[in-house]
Amino acid sequence: MLNKPRKQNKRRLKDGDAEALVGAFLAMQTSGEMKAFLRDLLTESELVEFAKRFRAARSIAKSIHYDVIEEETGLSSRTIARVKQWYKHGKGGYQLAISRRK
Repeated sequence: MLNKPRKQNKRRLKDGDAEALVGAFLAMQTSGEMKAFLRDLLTESELVEFAKRFRAARSIAKSIHYDVIEEETGLSSRTIARVKQWYKHGKGGYQLAISRRK
């Protein structure tokens, strides 16, 4: 019996795709360009979701309680917990972005 070729996991990034995306972000020169790129790249609901997660991260940085974050963003407590996990133990991206926004 012949082995079927493995299907590539569609959820994984292909070589160079992450770098290409990062390069595209870095190529944007103004907030207007970035907004236009994000709107073309993401659906409106994805954009809203990402904005809510970043708001949650900013609230976590200010030690705001989960209940308040949940009420203000509409995010589930599970999503807020995931944001907090990445804020505290991730690659430092949330913290860097928040510190550079000040």
